[in-house]
Amino acid sequence: MDHSTTYAPGWGLPDPDYQSEFYADVPAKRAIAWVIDTLIVVFIVAIAIIATVGIGFFFAGFLWLVIGFIYRVVTLANGSATLGMRIASIELRRGDGTRFDLGTAIMHTLGYSLSMSFVLPQVASIILMLTNERGQGLTDLVLGTAAINRAARL
Repeated sequence: MDHSTTYAPGWGLPDPDYQSEFYADVPAKRAIAWVIDTLIVVFIVAIAIIATVGIGFFFAGFLWLVIGFIYRVVTLANGSATLGMRIASIELRRGDGTRFDLGTAIMHTLGYSLSMSFVLPQVASIILMLTNERGQGLTDLVLGTAAINRAARL
């Protein structure tokens, strides 16, 4: 069996030594996805501010937190990837290789939000993504999750 081209979700995360193509360029793709997702959330927040006839401007920080959290949870629970991740052709998987469920999406988003709230965890997460064989950030290591390249879909 050629281990470099097969992966059965549900059997665990792909082995980075034998199936390295699942992790190839993942840190760079995560950075691209993060920029795309940030732009999407900015757009949604701007719409919310306009929809509230400008009153939302006074609560922009709160809107950013709530909308960003909801955006990440909903997109991760419904496809194991945010829209930015889908564009970058990556998806998140649980330690057993399965896609995220609602609980995992909430926990991952909570971990992401907490790490973004403090400088040291965010820096540690970036360093881990760049040096870890699976490209896992701090939240991924805690939850046992990882981002992998997703298969091309026709």
